[in-house]
Amino acid sequence: ELKVIADVGLVGFPNVGKSTFLSRVTNARPKIANYHFTTLNPNLGVVDLPDGRGFVIADIPGLIEGASEGAGLGHQFLRHLSRTSLLLHVIDVAPLDTEEDPIAAARAIVEELRKFDPALADKPRWVVLNKMDLVPEEERANVVDKYREAFGTDVPMFAISAVTREGTEALVKAIAEDIHEQRRQLIKESEPDVYNAITRDALL
Repeated sequence: ELKVIADVGLVGFPNVGKSTFLSRVTNARPKIANYHFTTLNPNLGVVDLPDGRGFVIADIPGLIEGASEGAGLGHQFLRHLSRTSLLLHVIDVAPLDTEEDPIAAARAIVEELRKFDPALADKPRWVVLNKMDLVPEEERANVVDKYREAFGTDVPMFAISAVTREGTEALVKAIAEDIHEQRRQLIKESEPDVYNAITRDALL
């Protein structure tokens, strides 16, 4: 059974903008369209940064309620998240269906992760509020506050627009720092001699 290997996994309901985000910040060119399940297979993209702190992002096909039981090929999608170090939970803050509750939908995704594998739900997970360009300027602060109240202040949260690239640069930089630190800790724990040598050389 093959699983993708990536530093970051994008999760969320269909049509929340994961593929658009991937296309804006990486070299990937996924299929993008305004209908559910445009993405049927994981897409990988590489973020190249000048300082060499690049990382790989996996765009996982949109999940639906019942994914942990296999609905919508859920098992095939969810297994690809097991090797990621960080989950980006992408949420559409301006859904076309105005009767849809984005917060309830986001909580449903977390529950599907937990049902499939508790370890997935325990992975570091950042909330990405996408499509902020569709929210009036004067309402944006209230939208962010609403999600902070729902998910807690301890969950890292970023407000972006994948279409206009608003907020994406700050998000990418934050991810790079986090992934770099995770790699440092992994080397420190598994190869202390290598870690000490690297640290010593960096100080010279």
